[in-house]
Amino acid sequence: MSLRDMAFLRLMNLPDEMENYSNAPAHMYVQDSKAMARTVVDIEEFPEFYVFVADMPGLKSSDVKVQLENDNILSISGERKRKEPEGGKYIQMERKIGRFMRKFVLPSDADLEKIAAACQDGVLTVTVPKVPPPEPPKPKTIEVR
Repeated sequence: MSLRDMAFLRLMNLPDEMENYSNAPAHMYVQDSKAMARTVVDIEEFPEFYVFVADMPGLKSSDVKVQLENDNILSISGERKRKEPEGGKYIQMERKIGRFMRKFVLPSDADLEKIAAACQDGVLTVTVPKVPPPEPPKPKTIEVR
């Protein structure tokens, strides 16, 4: 194996080596930004609700946490764990493992009491209904005397 190939393999394994230091305080910011970068989410808007859609391959609904923080921040988080194959070992692993997280500031018309989430076939769907717009005030009739 050439020196160039060895350097390339070391560079490719750097994320795995970084995980050994994942509890070090200096690496927490990097770890959180990696967790956020791992989670891609589509957001759709409809007349009566918003829908957040995230791919969660291989995860069960119990592996995913959906929370409302600070009254208007939708948080989606969890962790993908690595299992060693029984009777074998990995020689290459390209699927992402580790923590994932995304946070979204919800718009002012979001109905925070009626948020629903479902994880089916590896796809997480979070539905955020909209509060109906207030009816315009009706003119008040004043009796003329």
